[in-house]
Amino acid sequence: MTSCTKSLHKMTNQDTTEAPPPAIATSDVGTDEEPKGKPESALKSFLSGGIGGVCVVLVGHPLDLVKVRMQTLEAGAKSSTFGMLRKTFAKDGVRGLYRGVSAPLTAVSPLFAMSFWGYDMGKRTVRYFDKEGETGGGEYKFTIPQLVVAGGLSALPTTAFMAPSERIKCLLQVQANELEKGGKAKYSGMVDCGKQILAEGGVRSLYRGTMATLLRDVPGSMAWFGTYELIKKELMILQGIDPSTGSLSPLAILSAGGFAGIACWTVAIPPDVLKSRLQTAPPGQYGGMYDVYKHLVKEEGHAALFKGLRPAMLRAFPANAACFFGMELARKALAFMD
Repeated sequence: MTSCTKSLHKMTNQDTTEAPPPAIATSDVGTDEEPKGKPESALKSFLSGGIGGVCVVLVGHPLDLVKVRMQTLEAGAKSSTFGMLRKTFAKDGVRGLYRGVSAPLTAVSPLFAMSFWGYDMGKRTVRYFDKEGETGGGEYKFTIPQLVVAGGLSALPTTAFMAPSERIKCLLQVQANELEKGGKAKYSGMVDCGKQILAEGGVRSLYRGTMATLLRDVPGSMAWFGTYELIKKELMILQGIDPSTGSLSPLAILSAGGFAGIACWTVAIPPDVLKSRLQTAPPGQYGGMYDVYKHLVKEEGHAALFKGLRPAMLRAFPANAACFFGMELARKALAFMD
């Protein structure tokens, strides 16, 4: 994936040892180690994940907006990532780049909180079913594949909250496209959008695209957490850092988080395209995710499954670097909760 991991060992031979985190220092950010003798506080995982969620939205929303607009362009319509950014900024300024941000900012912070909590629960589940990693004193050695599984489990509790938020966000962002063409606004904001969806189609309409969200987020989370843990471990090996006594630098954490984001979206972009189409389509246009896939491939070809890939990748590195960096700093600040 990157030169940072050119000396990676085979994944199946890797393990990650959870040990007491290092003391808080201004020059270092901690690693993903649990305190000796007991698992990390679930509340601490939840709160630190929420901080990471705020960071990812503030850094990544402008490019997320462009990604959704490109994914929902009509067949034959062309637009570049930077061209759409320039057009949006010229028309509405910074406010235009953050159109629809209230929905993800309101929802994503608790969603990321739940995701990191879910990851912690996933690791506990792995420990429950596999006792071979027990090393005594409450410590446990996780293999990278085990952490990948825990990452996949983290997506399960978030889907019930992610799907409605994504539907509202996508509708507000696509509405901006119509406004640029001289159309009228249907929704005045996030709350109004949610109310109209419920009034027109009920709860089922609000949750349209839930399966697509799940099919995007489970493999995406597996790649996200797995890549982060793998790069972080390899960087510690390359730098000769003992996980029980040392910690990675902020630059290392930012790098691991950034490449984790790229890995996530490499896996997640095709189902994300289908999700965006399904959630923004008029009621009754599609019978489900597979129906969206058939129409999309028939009308636009398989390349359409990767619409929005460029803005997604441009967003992935800085947004996810900020997410993991914010999360790690929050974990250090909340060390008293262990």
